[in-house]
Amino acid sequence: MNHKYTANYVARELNYHMTEGWNQGDQSTQAAFRNLEVFPQKFEEVLSDVKGMGFDSIDFWIAHLHPDWATDEHLKCAKELLEKHQLTPISMAGGFGQTADELVGFCRVASSIGCEMLGGGLPFWHKDPDSCISILKEYGIKWAFENHPNEKTAEDVINIIGNRDEDLVGVACDTGWFGTNACDGPAALRELAPRLMHIHLKDVREAGQHRTCQLGDGVVNIPACVEVLQQVGYTGPIAIEHEPEEYDPNPEVEASLKLLRSWLQNPCAV
Repeated sequence: MNHKYTANYVARELNYHMTEGWNQGDQSTQAAFRNLEVFPQKFEEVLSDVKGMGFDSIDFWIAHLHPDWATDEHLKCAKELLEKHQLTPISMAGGFGQTADELVGFCRVASSIGCEMLGGGLPFWHKDPDSCISILKEYGIKWAFENHPNEKTAEDVINIIGNRDEDLVGVACDTGWFGTNACDGPAALRELAPRLMHIHLKDVREAGQHRTCQLGDGVVNIPACVEVLQQVGYTGPIAIEHEPEEYDPNPEVEASLKLLRSWLQNPCAV
């Protein structure tokens, strides 16, 4: 299942002129979407773009629907618009907090719109994994840890999640961060295979930097990553992630989707 990751629009509310980093994009997005009067229009614009590119499912960045401000009215509207556009919400993506209350908030939002997975970081896990498991079970939500700059190898990722509750806790592999860290993405996917719940398929222009690009145009060797996923029998969701700071990613994301579908349909071509 291929779907669109809405963090691709991190710079959208800044007219693709994000000069102060990720937090600038996050804050501008939340400021735009929290206003209930404009939320339906803003949310539907995102869904219309995603559907228009040929996706039938979606992975939400938490800035578009954050528990700090998402009321029951926001959630009801979001669910209705998802149904209208026939888009399946696969996961919420982002950082899920330092406390039990924060994690509960994200689970509440995810479950309200039909998401069954949180894909990203969960600092509270390091403090109290038992409480995390209890909350996840209560809401029927899975948590897939996503590697970022500090996780330079597959072993680093496994060391964070451990070997418990494998039905609830797994990995959302970000191939782009492995590329930035000069880690062999295909080899990492093979090692992580037993715990993979989600793939954030991302390419980057060069190791040592995190400048994303169209799939196949960077250093990650995306075709080989897809080949490994097929070889290990992975059948879970694959999100296309591309977050440029200075231009609209839609054309390259649409092209990436066509490439990915061709690789999946023609294994001998990868």
